[in-house]
Amino acid sequence: MNDRLVTLIGGGGFLGRYVAQALLKTGARVRVAQRDPRQAFFIKPLGGLGQTQFVAADIARPETIQRAVAGADAVVNLVGTFAGNLQRVHVDGARIVAEAGRDAGAALVHVSAIGADADGDSVYARTKGAGEQAVRQADPSATILRPSTVFGREDQFLNRFAGMIARLPVVPVLRPGARFQPVYVVDVAQAVFTAIADRDAHAGHIYELGGPEVLTMLQLNRRVAEHIGRRPHFVTVPDGAGALLAALPLTPISGDQWKLLGHDSVVGQGAEGLAALGVEPTPIDAVAPNWLVRYRKAGRFSMINQTAG
Repeated sequence: MNDRLVTLIGGGGFLGRYVAQALLKTGARVRVAQRDPRQAFFIKPLGGLGQTQFVAADIARPETIQRAVAGADAVVNLVGTFAGNLQRVHVDGARIVAEAGRDAGAALVHVSAIGADADGDSVYARTKGAGEQAVRQADPSATILRPSTVFGREDQFLNRFAGMIARLPVVPVLRPGARFQPVYVVDVAQAVFTAIADRDAHAGHIYELGGPEVLTMLQLNRRVAEHIGRRPHFVTVPDGAGALLAALPLTPISGDQWKLLGHDSVVGQGAEGLAALGVEPTPIDAVAPNWLVRYRKAGRFSMINQTAG
């Protein structure tokens, strides 16, 4: 990967910073493309002088994407959202990126999600599935990665649970039986890197990325509570009440997210996964306590006290 140029569409996001770091370590040049490149300037110190570039690009404007991928050896589409115009982001935008990458002769890695289904009952699943179809039509050699819920230091997953558990003596749990296979952001970044580094081996493949454990929503909440030393009372919310809550405005969960939680986010039987990319999945317990400690009553001082004891 030394001196190869990789364009990261949406590279300043949660996953993007880890993909950039994985690439920069190998000597690759990274071009971060997003609407406001200033939001990604924190990546610059991760590489050497001249190793990172930043360009303004909008997936709704094909000419900006074409400029962003010009001269690139590989393109990674990291853009995704749960809000706003999902058709424009997940489908139209994915097609624009795939067409631009194809025309530039670049290898393409498209990051989708487990549960992507053009016939799904949630807008998120449908647009992710239709986005995959658009990518395949534009560039059949594209590598598609479908991660389960991604966790890491800056996530809005474990941190959200931890923040709620730290504040509330009684914690409501929606869809307590919903199953997840949380995957560490560093492992997903390594999967992206491998797909780029060995284009011939992974072109045209679909990989479903999950961690080493399958946990229910209730089990996840309990695991987080254990890591931050809290003992709240968990109350499972009946589906009827949960659906009503999701239908109301200004609530923590939307109706579409409620539908999404009705389907397990786990690697499908027989699907190629991290192992096929040479990545050993990282357990939550091996890394999450390093950042969840701030939700303990005494923060990092609690860890010092434990060590002293």
